[in-house]
Amino acid sequence: MSDDISSLPAGRIRPVRQAKATPDTLARLKSHLGVLSTVALKHLDQSLPWYRGLRPEERAALGLVAQKGIASFVTWYERPTTSPQWVITDVFGGAPSELTRSISLQKALQLIRTIVEVVESQVPDLAPEAEHQQLREAVLRYSREVAFAAADVYARAAESRGAWDSRLEALVVDAVLRGESPDSLRSRISAVGWKSHDNITLVIGSTPAVAGASFVSELRRASLRIARDCLVGIQGERLILMLGGAEESAAGLERLSGYFGEGPVVYGPVAATLKEAPSSAQAAFAGIAAARAWPLAPRPVAADDLWPERVMNGDAAARISLIQGIYNPLVKAGNGLVETLSSYLALGHSLEGTARELFVHANTVRYRLKRVCDVTGWDPLLPREAFVLQTALVVGRLDVEPEL
Repeated sequence: MSDDISSLPAGRIRPVRQAKATPDTLARLKSHLGVLSTVALKHLDQSLPWYRGLRPEERAALGLVAQKGIASFVTWYERPTTSPQWVITDVFGGAPSELTRSISLQKALQLIRTIVEVVESQVPDLAPEAEHQQLREAVLRYSREVAFAAADVYARAAESRGAWDSRLEALVVDAVLRGESPDSLRSRISAVGWKSHDNITLVIGSTPAVAGASFVSELRRASLRIARDCLVGIQGERLILMLGGAEESAAGLERLSGYFGEGPVVYGPVAATLKEAPSSAQAAFAGIAAARAWPLAPRPVAADDLWPERVMNGDAAARISLIQGIYNPLVKAGNGLVETLSSYLALGHSLEGTARELFVHANTVRYRLKRVCDVTGWDPLLPREAFVLQTALVVGRLDVEPEL
């Protein structure tokens, strides 16, 4: 039967057996531990420029890892196992957090390779010629185990950092929603890598029923295609997305709405500064609360497009916006715009009926309705926008104090 690994049944891969080290070689290895450590540290300093640039405490932490690695190799060579599970704690000890903060995984592997080269170069002094090949193979197998252990350390550290970053990100989003002081908020938001100072958009919807471990990462990647910065907050059944420097792209927001769960998705007005972000968030939350009153609303829908529903739901901010954004400009513009709009809406959107009611030509009515659109940005010829205009007329008239 062939000894080729591919010919063995799955789950029965034959482990590589290592010849037992002789007592003389083991004794020589143990007596040369100090020499090997000294040579390894010197070689690190000479061959790795980034190692020389580290702070003294960082160099000390890495030097300790190197020394433990060499000492653990001797222990492993004396009692070899197929997969030394203890290598993580024995080699890295309490250093994983220090190691991952000091250097990248790529540099850690460079350090391991350098130590392996040092031990290999010392093989002629550590073992008789008959054991040279055996010792070199043992060094290579052990270095592989240490490399896997290093990768595991970095993966665990990254997972821990990811969990902490997610908690910090959620806290920052919550601080924005609560309207914390911009000064204290600025320090928190910079800790999560936020750099945008303008064009801040809050998008709010429901959390998807099934959100896997990679959901937040996928949402963040998709968001960064249309924005410079992105924060994700999950508050129970509510999913909150905060975008910074986002392009004014309806298509982009529409793609992001696919990451939300069922139900309406509402985005607040663009905040010019971080200080105005809480107002945008409040508008979006008010929109979510009132969105069910407009079943045919687009997804996502702007909070400002829900002004009528928000007013009927008791939102004072929407009432003020209708008065200041629509009613007052129409009154200030004069030229019969309020009267023409009121008659047009009351008479079932009839141009001819409005013209007869006001004793003007139908073209005059068309002109005034166009002026209404120019002044307010809402077109009375479109049913939904006519509803917004009618709501503005109602709340505007109620805001005027009656004459006694």
